[in-house]
Amino acid sequence: MVFPTPERNQGLPPPNPSAAAAKRLPTNPSNPPQSLQLDPFNKEYKRKEYGSILRYPYEALTDDTDYLQIDIREYNTVKGLSGKLTSDGPLRQGSFNSVSGLTTAELKTTKKRLNAKGTILLPIPSNIQDENSVSYTEGNLDEITSSIYSTLASEPVTTTGGNTNAFNDIATQLKNKVQNIGRIFLGKPEFGRLIATDLLAQAANIPLGGSLTRDQVIARSSGQVLNQNVELLFNGVNIRTFKFSFKLTPRNEDEGDQVFFIIESLKQNMSAQINAEGLFLETPNVFELTYKQGGDRHPFLNSFKQCALTDMSVNYTGEGTYAVYSDATPVSMVLDLTFKELEPIYDLDYDDPIASTGVGY
Repeated sequence: MVFPTPERNQGLPPPNPSAAAAKRLPTNPSNPPQSLQLDPFNKEYKRKEYGSILRYPYEALTDDTDYLQIDIREYNTVKGLSGKLTSDGPLRQGSFNSVSGLTTAELKTTKKRLNAKGTILLPIPSNIQDENSVSYTEGNLDEITSSIYSTLASEPVTTTGGNTNAFNDIATQLKNKVQNIGRIFLGKPEFGRLIATDLLAQAANIPLGGSLTRDQVIARSSGQVLNQNVELLFNGVNIRTFKFSFKLTPRNEDEGDQVFFIIESLKQNMSAQINAEGLFLETPNVFELTYKQGGDRHPFLNSFKQCALTDMSVNYTGEGTYAVYSDATPVSMVLDLTFKELEPIYDLDYDDPIASTGVGY
Protein backbone atom coordinates (compact mmCIF):
# COMPACT_ATOMS: atom_id res chain seq x y z
CA MET A 1 0.00 0.00 0.00
CA VAL A 2 1.42 3.42 -0.98
CA PHE A 3 0.33 6.67 0.64
CA PRO A 4 1.04 10.20 -0.59
CA THR A 5 3.93 11.71 1.30
CA PRO A 6 2.40 14.32 3.66
CA GLU A 7 3.08 18.04 3.39
CA ARG A 8 5.05 17.81 0.16
CA ASN A 9 2.91 16.34 -2.63
CA GLN A 10 0.00 18.73 -2.74
CA GLY A 11 -0.48 19.90 -6.32
CA LEU A 12 2.69 18.15 -7.49
CA PRO A 13 3.23 14.88 -9.36
CA PRO A 14 4.29 11.93 -7.17
CA PRO A 15 8.04 11.90 -6.67
CA ASN A 16 10.16 9.18 -8.15
CA PRO A 17 11.26 6.70 -5.43
CA SER A 18 14.60 6.30 -7.18
CA ALA A 19 15.13 10.05 -7.12
CA ALA A 20 14.11 10.19 -3.45
CA ALA A 21 16.64 7.54 -2.57
CA ALA A 22 19.32 9.24 -4.65
CA LYS A 23 19.39 12.26 -2.36
CA ARG A 24 20.55 9.99 0.47
CA LEU A 25 23.25 8.10 -1.43
CA PRO A 26 26.27 8.96 -3.62
CA THR A 27 25.05 9.26 -7.21
CA ASN A 28 28.38 8.08 -8.60
CA PRO A 29 29.96 5.29 -6.51
CA SER A 30 33.20 5.59 -8.46
CA ASN A 31 33.54 9.21 -7.34
CA PRO A 32 31.70 9.51 -4.01
CA PRO A 33 31.63 12.63 -1.82
CA GLN A 34 34.64 12.81 0.48
CA SER A 35 32.52 12.27 3.60
CA LEU A 36 31.26 8.98 2.15
CA GLN A 37 34.43 7.25 0.93
CA LEU A 38 33.62 3.70 -0.05
CA ASP A 39 37.00 2.00 0.35
CA PRO A 40 36.41 -0.44 3.29
CA PHE A 41 40.15 -0.86 3.83
CA ASN A 42 40.82 2.85 4.11
CA LYS A 43 41.47 3.43 7.81
CA GLU A 44 40.82 7.14 7.41
CA TYR A 45 37.27 6.25 6.41
CA LYS A 46 36.83 4.12 9.52
CA ARG A 47 38.22 6.78 11.84
CA LYS A 48 36.82 9.84 10.08
CA GLU A 49 34.85 11.95 12.53
CA TYR A 50 31.94 13.25 10.54
CA GLY A 51 28.50 13.92 11.83
CA SER A 52 26.27 16.38 13.58
CA ILE A 53 22.82 15.76 15.07
CA LEU A 54 20.00 13.47 14.00
CA ARG A 55 16.67 13.78 15.74
CA TYR A 56 13.22 12.26 15.86
CA PRO A 57 10.66 13.72 16.09
CA TYR A 58 11.92 16.62 14.06
CA GLU A 59 9.88 19.42 15.62
CA ALA A 60 8.57 18.12 18.98
CA LEU A 61 11.86 18.45 20.91
CA THR A 62 12.24 21.75 22.76
CA ASP A 63 14.31 23.13 25.63
CA ASP A 64 11.69 21.81 28.04
CA THR A 65 11.39 18.33 26.54
CA ASP A 66 12.57 15.09 28.15
CA TYR A 67 14.43 12.92 25.65
CA LEU A 68 17.20 10.33 25.25
CA GLN A 69 20.50 11.54 23.83
CA ILE A 70 22.78 8.96 22.20
CA ASP A 71 26.33 10.17 21.52
CA ILE A 72 28.62 8.09 19.32
CA ARG A 73 32.21 7.64 20.53
CA GLU A 74 35.31 5.92 19.22
CA TYR A 75 36.22 2.91 21.36
CA ASN A 76 39.20 3.29 23.70
CA THR A 77 40.97 0.19 24.98
CA VAL A 78 41.47 -0.49 28.68
CA LYS A 79 45.22 -0.09 28.21
CA GLY A 80 44.69 3.22 26.47
CA LEU A 81 42.65 4.50 29.42
CA SER A 82 44.58 3.02 32.36
CA GLY A 83 48.03 2.32 30.92
CA LYS A 84 47.73 -1.42 31.63
CA LEU A 85 45.57 -4.39 30.80
CA THR A 86 43.28 -4.03 33.84
CA SER A 87 41.09 -1.12 34.89
CA ASP A 88 41.31 -1.30 38.71
CA GLY A 89 38.17 0.78 38.98
CA PRO A 90 35.73 2.89 36.97
CA LEU A 91 37.02 4.28 33.67
CA ARG A 92 33.99 4.75 31.44
CA GLN A 93 31.60 7.19 33.08
CA GLY A 94 29.36 8.69 30.41
CA SER A 95 29.39 12.25 29.10
CA PHE A 96 27.28 14.03 26.50
CA ASN A 97 27.71 16.44 23.62
CA SER A 98 26.40 19.92 24.15
CA VAL A 99 23.03 20.62 22.56
CA SER A 100 22.46 24.35 22.79
CA GLY A 101 18.98 24.79 21.34
CA LEU A 102 16.30 22.23 20.60
CA THR A 103 13.82 24.13 18.44
CA THR A 104 13.82 23.40 14.73
CA ALA A 105 15.12 26.87 13.94
CA GLU A 106 17.96 26.79 16.46
CA LEU A 107 19.12 23.18 16.40
CA LYS A 108 21.26 22.34 13.41
CA THR A 109 20.47 18.88 12.14
CA THR A 110 22.14 16.86 9.42
CA LYS A 111 21.07 14.68 6.52
CA LYS A 112 23.82 12.08 6.45
CA ARG A 113 24.87 9.13 8.55
CA LEU A 114 26.91 9.83 11.66
CA ASN A 115 30.21 8.50 12.91
CA ALA A 116 32.57 9.00 15.87
CA LYS A 117 31.21 12.31 17.24
CA GLY A 118 27.61 12.36 16.05
CA THR A 119 24.53 12.68 18.26
CA ILE A 120 21.09 11.10 17.98
CA LEU A 121 18.10 12.52 19.86
CA LEU A 122 15.08 10.29 20.44
CA PRO A 123 11.98 10.55 22.65
CA ILE A 124 12.11 8.66 25.93
CA PRO A 125 10.31 5.38 25.16
CA SER A 126 7.84 3.48 27.30
CA ASN A 127 8.89 0.99 29.97
CA ILE A 128 12.30 2.48 30.76
CA GLN A 129 14.04 0.87 33.71
CA ASP A 130 17.46 0.15 35.18
CA GLU A 131 18.50 -3.02 36.97
CA ASN A 132 21.55 -3.21 39.23
CA SER A 133 22.69 -6.65 40.32
CA VAL A 134 25.70 -8.42 41.79
CA SER A 135 26.50 -12.12 41.89
CA TYR A 136 26.49 -14.28 45.01
CA THR A 137 27.02 -18.02 45.34
CA GLU A 138 26.53 -20.55 48.13
CA GLY A 139 29.77 -21.70 49.72
CA ASN A 140 30.14 -24.99 51.67
CA LEU A 141 32.89 -25.80 54.17
CA ASP A 142 32.70 -28.77 56.53
CA GLU A 143 34.54 -28.77 59.84
CA ILE A 144 37.08 -31.43 58.86
CA THR A 145 38.19 -29.58 55.73
CA SER A 146 38.34 -26.34 57.70
CA SER A 147 40.53 -27.97 60.37
CA ILE A 148 42.91 -29.41 57.78
CA TYR A 149 43.28 -26.04 56.05
CA SER A 150 43.83 -24.21 59.35
CA THR A 151 46.56 -26.70 60.31
CA LEU A 152 48.25 -26.36 56.91
CA ALA A 153 48.10 -22.58 57.07
CA SER A 154 49.35 -22.33 60.66
CA GLU A 155 52.96 -22.40 59.50
CA PRO A 156 53.79 -20.15 56.53
CA VAL A 157 55.45 -21.54 53.43
CA THR A 158 58.79 -19.79 52.97
CA THR A 159 61.25 -19.45 50.10
CA THR A 160 64.85 -18.36 49.98
CA GLY A 161 65.27 -14.99 48.33
CA GLY A 162 66.67 -15.26 44.81
CA ASN A 163 66.32 -19.02 44.78
CA THR A 164 65.58 -20.20 41.26
CA ASN A 165 64.01 -23.36 42.68
CA ALA A 166 61.38 -21.49 44.68
CA PHE A 167 58.51 -23.53 43.22
CA ASN A 168 60.27 -26.78 44.10
CA ASP A 169 60.80 -25.50 47.66
CA ILE A 170 57.11 -24.68 48.00
CA ALA A 171 56.07 -28.07 46.64
CA THR A 172 58.42 -29.89 49.05
CA GLN A 173 57.13 -27.96 52.07
CA LEU A 174 53.48 -28.59 51.13
CA LYS A 175 54.21 -32.30 50.64
CA ASN A 176 55.70 -32.51 54.13
CA LYS A 177 52.76 -30.60 55.58
CA VAL A 178 50.25 -33.00 53.97
CA GLN A 179 52.17 -36.00 55.31
CA ASN A 180 52.08 -34.50 58.80
CA ILE A 181 48.37 -33.77 58.44
CA GLY A 182 47.77 -37.39 57.47
CA ARG A 183 49.53 -38.66 60.58
CA ILE A 184 47.62 -36.23 62.80
CA PHE A 185 44.11 -36.82 61.48
CA LEU A 186 44.37 -40.52 60.72
CA GLY A 187 45.03 -40.97 64.43
CA LYS A 188 41.57 -39.59 65.19
CA PRO A 189 38.86 -42.31 65.21
CA GLU A 190 36.11 -40.14 63.69
CA PHE A 191 38.33 -39.07 60.80
CA GLY A 192 39.42 -42.66 60.19
CA ARG A 193 35.79 -43.78 60.05
CA LEU A 194 34.95 -41.12 57.47
CA ILE A 195 37.89 -42.15 55.27
CA ALA A 196 36.93 -45.82 55.58
CA THR A 197 33.27 -45.07 54.77
CA ASP A 198 34.28 -43.09 51.71
CA LEU A 199 36.54 -45.86 50.41
CA LEU A 200 33.89 -48.52 51.04
CA ALA A 201 31.26 -46.48 49.16
CA GLN A 202 33.60 -46.12 46.18
CA ALA A 203 34.34 -49.84 46.21
CA ALA A 204 30.61 -50.67 46.31
CA ASN A 205 30.07 -48.63 43.14
CA ILE A 206 32.63 -50.57 41.09
CA PRO A 207 30.65 -53.73 40.13
CA LEU A 208 27.50 -52.07 38.77
CA GLY A 209 28.60 -48.46 38.46
CA GLY A 210 26.47 -47.31 41.37
CA SER A 211 26.19 -43.79 42.75
CA LEU A 212 26.55 -44.44 46.45
CA THR A 213 28.40 -41.71 48.35
CA ARG A 214 29.89 -41.37 51.78
CA ASP A 215 27.26 -38.82 52.81
CA GLN A 216 24.45 -41.14 51.70
CA VAL A 217 25.87 -43.98 53.81
CA ILE A 218 26.10 -41.75 56.89
CA ALA A 219 22.58 -40.37 56.36
CA ARG A 220 21.05 -43.82 55.83
CA SER A 221 22.84 -45.39 58.79
CA SER A 222 22.73 -42.62 61.40
CA GLY A 223 20.34 -39.97 60.05
CA GLN A 224 23.12 -37.39 60.09
CA VAL A 225 24.98 -35.40 57.47
CA LEU A 226 28.16 -33.38 57.67
CA ASN A 227 27.53 -29.77 58.62
CA GLN A 228 28.56 -27.86 55.49
CA ASN A 229 28.39 -24.43 57.16
CA VAL A 230 26.58 -23.02 54.14
CA GLU A 231 27.08 -19.29 53.61
CA LEU A 232 26.20 -16.92 50.80
CA LEU A 233 29.46 -15.51 49.42
CA PHE A 234 30.04 -12.57 47.09
CA ASN A 235 31.03 -13.91 43.68
CA GLY A 236 31.48 -10.87 41.43
CA VAL A 237 29.76 -8.09 39.54
CA ASN A 238 27.37 -8.09 36.58
CA ILE A 239 27.18 -5.93 33.49
CA ARG A 240 23.94 -4.00 33.03
CA THR A 241 21.81 -4.32 29.89
CA PHE A 242 19.31 -1.73 28.63
CA LYS A 243 16.57 -2.38 26.08
CA PHE A 244 14.64 0.36 24.28
CA SER A 245 11.79 0.22 21.79
CA PHE A 246 10.92 3.28 19.67
CA LYS A 247 7.84 3.72 17.46
CA LEU A 248 8.87 5.80 14.44
CA THR A 249 6.12 7.33 12.30
CA PRO A 250 7.66 9.98 10.03
CA ARG A 251 5.13 12.71 9.25
CA ASN A 252 7.00 14.67 6.58
CA GLU A 253 10.07 14.58 4.38
CA ASP A 254 12.40 15.94 7.05
CA GLU A 255 11.36 13.29 9.56
CA GLY A 256 11.62 10.58 6.92
CA ASP A 257 15.22 11.62 6.21
CA GLN A 258 16.05 11.75 9.91
CA VAL A 259 14.65 8.26 10.53
CA PHE A 260 16.55 6.93 7.50
CA PHE A 261 19.90 8.23 8.71
CA ILE A 262 19.27 7.33 12.35
CA ILE A 263 18.78 3.69 11.35
CA GLU A 264 21.76 3.73 9.00
CA SER A 265 24.04 5.44 11.55
CA LEU A 266 23.21 2.97 14.30
CA LYS A 267 23.79 0.01 11.97
CA GLN A 268 27.14 1.29 10.77
CA ASN A 269 28.50 2.28 14.17
CA MET A 270 27.60 -1.05 15.83
CA SER A 271 29.41 -2.95 13.05
CA ALA A 272 32.93 -4.34 13.43
CA GLN A 273 35.62 -2.35 11.64
CA ILE A 274 38.14 -3.93 9.27
CA ASN A 275 41.72 -2.70 9.61
CA ALA A 276 43.91 -1.80 6.66
CA GLU A 277 45.48 -5.25 6.37
CA GLY A 278 42.23 -7.12 6.88
CA LEU A 279 43.91 -9.43 9.40
CA PHE A 280 42.07 -8.14 12.48
CA LEU A 281 38.64 -6.76 13.23
CA GLU A 282 38.54 -3.60 15.30
CA THR A 283 36.00 -2.88 18.01
CA PRO A 284 32.93 -0.99 16.77
CA ASN A 285 32.20 2.51 17.97
CA VAL A 286 30.52 2.77 21.36
CA PHE A 287 27.68 4.90 22.66
CA GLU A 288 27.07 7.22 25.59
CA LEU A 289 23.44 7.44 26.62
CA THR A 290 21.97 10.32 28.61
CA TYR A 291 18.43 11.03 29.72
CA LYS A 292 18.06 14.77 29.17
CA GLN A 293 15.64 17.52 30.11
CA GLY A 294 16.31 20.41 27.79
CA GLY A 295 20.07 20.90 27.67
CA ASP A 296 20.86 19.27 31.04
CA ARG A 297 20.81 15.79 32.53
CA HIS A 298 17.44 14.58 33.66
CA PRO A 299 17.09 15.50 37.36
CA PHE A 300 15.71 12.11 38.38
CA LEU A 301 16.40 9.26 35.92
CA ASN A 302 19.46 7.00 36.04
CA SER A 303 22.84 7.58 34.41
CA PHE A 304 24.71 5.26 32.05
CA LYS A 305 28.29 4.23 31.50
CA GLN A 306 29.67 3.81 27.99
CA CYS A 307 27.69 1.15 26.16
CA ALA A 308 28.05 -1.17 23.23
CA LEU A 309 25.06 -1.60 20.93
CA THR A 310 24.81 -5.40 20.95
CA ASP A 311 21.46 -5.92 19.21
CA MET A 312 19.36 -3.85 16.87
CA SER A 313 16.19 -4.75 15.01
CA VAL A 314 13.90 -2.69 12.81
CA ASN A 315 10.32 -3.69 12.01
CA TYR A 316 9.43 -1.80 8.85
CA THR A 317 5.74 -2.73 9.15
CA GLY A 318 5.04 -1.10 12.50
CA GLU A 319 1.27 -1.42 12.12
CA GLY A 320 1.39 -5.04 10.97
CA THR A 321 0.78 -4.17 7.30
CA TYR A 322 3.25 -3.06 4.65
CA ALA A 323 2.55 0.60 3.85
CA VAL A 324 4.91 3.25 2.47
CA TYR A 325 4.75 6.84 1.30
CA SER A 326 5.26 7.59 -2.37
CA ASP A 327 9.02 8.06 -1.81
CA ALA A 328 9.22 4.49 -0.37
CA THR A 329 9.59 5.60 3.27
CA PRO A 330 7.63 3.18 5.52
CA VAL A 331 4.64 4.78 7.22
CA SER A 332 5.42 3.19 10.59
CA MET A 333 8.50 1.44 12.01
CA VAL A 334 9.55 -0.06 15.34
CA LEU A 335 13.21 0.32 16.31
CA ASP A 336 14.46 -2.02 19.07
CA LEU A 337 17.91 -1.39 20.58
CA THR A 338 19.84 -3.37 23.19
CA PHE A 339 22.79 -1.64 24.85
CA LYS A 340 25.25 -3.25 27.24
CA GLU A 341 27.60 -1.25 29.46
CA LEU A 342 31.32 -1.81 28.97
CA GLU A 343 32.14 -2.05 32.68
CA PRO A 344 30.31 -2.79 35.94
CA ILE A 345 29.03 -0.28 38.45
CA TYR A 346 31.33 0.30 41.46
CA ASP A 347 30.72 2.18 44.70
CA LEU A 348 33.23 4.85 43.60
CA ASP A 349 30.95 5.69 40.68
CA TYR A 350 28.51 7.31 43.09
CA ASP A 351 31.21 9.81 44.11
CA ASP A 352 31.45 10.97 40.50
CA PRO A 353 29.69 14.27 39.68
CA ILE A 354 27.68 12.48 36.99
CA ALA A 355 25.96 10.39 39.68
CA SER A 356 25.02 13.48 41.72
CA THR A 357 22.24 14.25 39.21
CA GLY A 358 19.25 11.97 39.52
CA VAL A 359 19.30 8.57 41.18
CA GLY A 360 22.87 7.83 40.01
CA TYR A 361 23.77 4.68 38.19
